[in-house]
Amino acid sequence: MMIEWYSDNNIDIKFNQIPQIGIRYALPSDTKELKKSKKKYPFINKENLKVDLTDKIKNITYSFEIPKGYCYDGASIPRIFWRLIGSPTDNDFLIPTLIHDVLCENHNYINNDRKFSSTVFESLLKVSDVCVFNRLIMKNSVDIFQKLFCRWDKKG
Repeated sequence: MMIEWYSDNNIDIKFNQIPQIGIRYALPSDTKELKKSKKKYPFINKENLKVDLTDKIKNITYSFEIPKGYCYDGASIPRIFWRLIGSPTDNDFLIPTLIHDVLCENHNYINNDRKFSSTVFESLLKVSDVCVFNRLIMKNSVDIFQKLFCRWDKKG
């Protein structure tokens, strides 16, 4: 059974359970490499999470699983904009950035559709009650960055 997380005329987002996100803390017993990893990727998906994303315009549903233990960095917001938008570690950004980071690393999950990835991201920010202004800044910034630097439009 899937939980409907978001739905409108263009998109459906469903999870098999409420996403469980944890914070990775550096411990005195950690190796130098592990401390560095935890600092760079402070968030962890604590349970296997099944995701269904439906593009209602194209009538396609994409399904994938985010494995337990997947680590990610949260929102990539330059420090200069933290007062305006929020910090990368804000709770409102944790679920949207989890899903978006997975899509950025696995373009094939949604058939290399960068625009759909940005729509998913914005929809998840909306569910998290991120204000319209910040949502649009984040969505457009991410979309432009991906278009220029992340080879989204390249197959494979």
